Amino acid sequence: MAAPYATDPANPRGRLYAEEESLFRSPYQRDRDRIIHASAFRRLKHKTQVFIEHEGDYFRTRLTHSIEVAQVGRTVAAALGLNVELTEAVALAHDLGHPPFGHTGEEALNALMEPYGGFDHNAQALRIVTDLERHYAEWDGLNLTWETLEGIAKHNGPVVGDIPYALAEYNARHDLELNTHASAEAQVAALADDIAYNHHDLHDGLRAELFSTDELAELPILDRCFGAVDKKYPGLNYYRRRHEALRRFFGILVEDVIVLARRTLADLDPHSVHDVRHAGQMVIRFTPEIWTDLKVIREFLFHRMYRAPKVVEMRKEVTAMINDLFPFFMANTDELPKQWRKDVADCTSETEIARIVLDYIAGMTDRFAIQEHSRLFGGNGLIQGT
Repeated sequence: MAAPYATDPANPRGRLYAEEESLFRSPYQRDRDRIIHASAFRRLKHKTQVFIEHEGDYFRTRLTHSIEVAQVGRTVAAALGLNVELTEAVALAHDLGHPPFGHTGEEALNALMEPYGGFDHNAQALRIVTDLERHYAEWDGLNLTWETLEGIAKHNGPVVGDIPYALAEYNARHDLELNTHASAEAQVAALADDIAYNHHDLHDGLRAELFSTDELAELPILDRCFGAVDKKYPGLNYYRRRHEALRRFFGILVEDVIVLARRTLADLDPHSVHDVRHAGQMVIRFTPEIWTDLKVIREFLFHRMYRAPKVVEMRKEVTAMINDLFPFFMANTDELPKQWRKDVADCTSETEIARIVLDYIAGMTDRFAIQEHSRLFGGNGLIQGT
């Protein structure tokens, strides 16, 4: 049974462009399906999380991460009586705006775009689903519901102050009420993102041998997970032992969010999704105890994984690539693909050209960015394996 504060699929706030709804799918099912069939979603297969896409088949990509986020989101949303389909749509779309090379690529592009309004991957995700996916006869973008667009724009909380360029541009013609919190479903997607990456980055760091199982077993939360596994399965195989411990860690985070959300919602007693948006706080979050422990784990991951020497070296190489590609295409727009050249022809300012070059580079996969750099500038360490 749906909670009173869940988003009602029978009463959506509509789409920017009016269209007949499906007889067989809810509005949020259609949003989810359109996201899955989007070109940008397919490209997530070859976009990195932490490691560059070519470094190994076992590491997470943006696509596998998004699928894991959706799985966690469905579980939490169902437990809270929320709209599972809206949660899944936001979860699957939340990383569409990531450029090649993950946060390293984002940092490089943001620096390059500073004179032109900057770059933010959440705002870029909104730009993709409202403009850059150009397949439909009657509109650009996917024409998603207001609720899904709201979730993409502000699942991490209200957007105030210096609003990213792409987000401000769209919001000017379709008000997403950026100063309020998002629906509980979008908030679930945000916490599911945190749960998924904290869990799988530990997995990937172990596989990359950036730290040991014994080191993980000394961290908060994980210490009791390994303790429980050792008690129940003494002498368990090394790989099974760490998998069992990490799945317990995963479960602890999910259960923590559900238990606190139930308590928070019971205290607030919201009677509608409007009440959730205007609650003045996130209703989906970790308990202070778990959040304190997670900060220790994140600090460990920052130093041992995200800033590991080989990762730092790779960050330097891919930053150099982005720093080569952006000014090259700014100065040589004739090297852009045909459709992008058509858009440049309609530009009336350098900022407009920069946004098109940004859209093109941000849409690249790791693999394609490496290939384009090699084509335009010759061989490099990533291609040659040096």
